[in-house]
Amino acid sequence: MSFLRAAVATRSIVAQAGRRYASTSPAAPRKSGYAGYFLAVGTAGAAGYAYLEMRERYSPKPQEKSPLDPENWKDFKLKKINHYNHNTSEFVFELPNNEASLIPITSCLLVKASNPEALSDAKGRPIVRPYTPVSSPDQKGELTLLVKKYDEGKASKHIHELKEGDTLSFKGPIVKFPYKANEFDEVALIGGGSGITPLYQLVVHALADKGNKTKFKLLFANVTEKDILLREEFDALKKKYPSTFDVVYFLDQAPEGWTGPTGYINADAIKAHVGAADLKEKVKVFVCGPPGQVAAVAGKKAGMKQGELGGILKELGYTEDQVRLSFPLRLVSVSSIFCFRFLRVLA
Repeated sequence: MSFLRAAVATRSIVAQAGRRYASTSPAAPRKSGYAGYFLAVGTAGAAGYAYLEMRERYSPKPQEKSPLDPENWKDFKLKKINHYNHNTSEFVFELPNNEASLIPITSCLLVKASNPEALSDAKGRPIVRPYTPVSSPDQKGELTLLVKKYDEGKASKHIHELKEGDTLSFKGPIVKFPYKANEFDEVALIGGGSGITPLYQLVVHALADKGNKTKFKLLFANVTEKDILLREEFDALKKKYPSTFDVVYFLDQAPEGWTGPTGYINADAIKAHVGAADLKEKVKVFVCGPPGQVAAVAGKKAGMKQGELGGILKELGYTEDQVRLSFPLRLVSVSSIFCFRFLRVLA
């Protein structure tokens, strides 16, 4: 606000006061005449101007750029580790200057060791893995990865060996799908294991939109009940958005008293919970999980690319336009036993 605008506003107040007094008959002189009144008005105007100038000068400016870089690797320091369950932990990395990551929805980050010799393949090349943060894009000063440790996963083992104060190298974000609010009537999310994080990122963002009308249904497969990641968060979302979100947990090894479905996400489960293929552009299916599960449900990925649609979804008549495969978070680090279990899909 400029000084000229403040002065004009003050003069308007004074003029209105003058007209009000001019319309009445003169009163007996008072000890505190007009001078005191005008002085008070002028002081208030000056104080208001000073306040607005100070607020504009010292108010924090909105962040315009992410501290991450899609073209170059950057190291970020591990701030703290939160143990999640028997084989999974949250790794919270510090972002500089209390900035937010600002990563787009349905995007991932590439991760490698800060020291190339600490994480490399048999040919000495750095091992790179995609991860999707579980922290909000506008979370100030922090970026959180939820990482499950696999026996044969070199990258996950390296991350679990990090200590507070160590660094990890990031590159990205890489946008996988340009999500638009209310583009679909129904969205099915089919996930397994730690492949849940891209699906979590999407559904949290979409449901937070007060104008959201899309109905989301999550089918989440795991080996045991203790393997279910983000269960409290999903249950809370189901309670908060009962008309637009539902989740069904599938267990390979169900404990006694388990009331949910057991076995694998098969054709019958998809027909029961996912919008039919004949809904065409009104339905979208996102799939992310271990390679064995992804191949059984939607066909193998072509490396980092989408790949040809196959598996159960193709058999049920879905088209490539209706199905989107996210990055499997462990391209080569899932145990063969876990993959084999998901390949034994009951059609």
